[in-house]
Amino acid sequence: MLKSTGLKNSASPVARWTFPVALDAESQDPVFLQIARAVADDVRRGRLKSGQRLPGSRELARTLGVHRNTVVAAYAELAAEGWIETTQAAGSFVSRSIPDVRPRRFSPKVVRRRGVPARAGFVIGHEDKYAVCTQPPPDMLHMAGGVPDLRLLPATALARAYRRALHRGGSRLLAPADPRGHPRLLAALAAMLSATRGLAVEPEDLMVTRGSQMAIELLGRTLLAPGDVVAVEDPGYRAAWQVFRSRGARMVPLPVDREGLDVTALEALVRRTRVRAVYLTPHHQYPTTVTLSACRRLKLLDLARREKIVVIEDDYAHEFQYEGRPVLPLASADESGVVVYVGTLAKILAPGLRVGYLVAPRDLLDRLVVQRFFIDAHGDHAMEWAIAELFEDGDVLRHARRVRRVYHARRDALVDLLRKHLGAALDFDTPTGGMALWGRVAPDVDADAWADRCLELGVFFFSGRHYAFDQKARPSVRLGFAALDESELADAVRRMAQALRDVRGRRQGTA
Repeated sequence: MLKSTGLKNSASPVARWTFPVALDAESQDPVFLQIARAVADDVRRGRLKSGQRLPGSRELARTLGVHRNTVVAAYAELAAEGWIETTQAAGSFVSRSIPDVRPRRFSPKVVRRRGVPARAGFVIGHEDKYAVCTQPPPDMLHMAGGVPDLRLLPATALARAYRRALHRGGSRLLAPADPRGHPRLLAALAAMLSATRGLAVEPEDLMVTRGSQMAIELLGRTLLAPGDVVAVEDPGYRAAWQVFRSRGARMVPLPVDREGLDVTALEALVRRTRVRAVYLTPHHQYPTTVTLSACRRLKLLDLARREKIVVIEDDYAHEFQYEGRPVLPLASADESGVVVYVGTLAKILAPGLRVGYLVAPRDLLDRLVVQRFFIDAHGDHAMEWAIAELFEDGDVLRHARRVRRVYHARRDALVDLLRKHLGAALDFDTPTGGMALWGRVAPDVDADAWADRCLELGVFFFSGRHYAFDQKARPSVRLGFAALDESELADAVRRMAQALRDVRGRRQGTA
């Protein structure tokens, strides 16, 4: 309700005018703050003049129908911010240090915006048209990317380990520390990589990062200069491309086929120009899930050795291999120090834990530590201690075995559902690993329109355009299966089938 009081103008004792204060009973702001803001707004726009007297606290409280202490608190807030001056004898006045403001015309309805301005008052700079920051809408059946099922996380064991970390490590774990990571987690990761990935690493060869994206960011900051050429997979991982683009690098997309990155195309590129780095996902190529063939692996390592090319190997889902043995990383066969290996615990545990890591030659690690210090001085050593304890107790290994079985079953369930209900519209190869499958849509299906209609029906996934370097339409989709159980997958495919009928119906209606 809008209430007002008469204010005496100090320049003209007999002049009186209304002082509107809008009190909103449903506002989350306390009443005293609403009053203070109303007075400050009137000063700011010139309606209250420098030196002008304000009504006494009793008078204003009576007029507004509030307790006097509420007005006293409002005046105290205004005085603390320098808007008014208050003396016990004379009362409250608009601060004389505030210059007069020429009054502006306002509409009869006074509108006051709360919070931060909607637009910046300065030039932000060039807008990156490639920038994406996509979060899944709430209450969606989430099939985008390789998202794990957080319902399977051993949260109780992690919580116990975290409490023990704080109890035993105390304030030391919350103080500035080694930006390379907590020694216990470095040792646990080194043991895991040696046992499962053929990497003969010591803790000194590792750095813990806030997710694999930070690892890529640190590598971009350390290795790339404006104009450097970086070869990338197409289709591929856009978040990494944005890191390289932010460093001023010139990216060159290389095609991906059933054997992974086309290394012959990379050789042709090297003959034309100096290539600084190549970024790839050789185990489960993102997004197509294909594995880089053995022949191409050998050719890539030899080419990188001869041309001194940095190979950034992103092994984001190594743990999930359902047929055969996992292919060992490129880094396991690197004898020339050209491969930097990036990994993450986001898929096996949870993205929100923000734990990734990288393996690199020690002279490069020294440089990466400097860059890490500038943007995130020492990480979360308490959480790193807790996760290290889960490794040491065998909890991570047991959890990995469990979710591998679960995701394997979910992959098989999705494959059966898609072939039964969408077989005429979607063709795909069953992935041997990973957390998603790559599907090729029929010529009469608009993949973008299908994904958009699925979103309206509560199923979230990306069409091929999202992974294309040129952002043009592609007749493909990527469907994650790890985050949903079998009943949820069945519901998702049912909705996808309905969305497909809708899209085709619209197309026939406009034909």
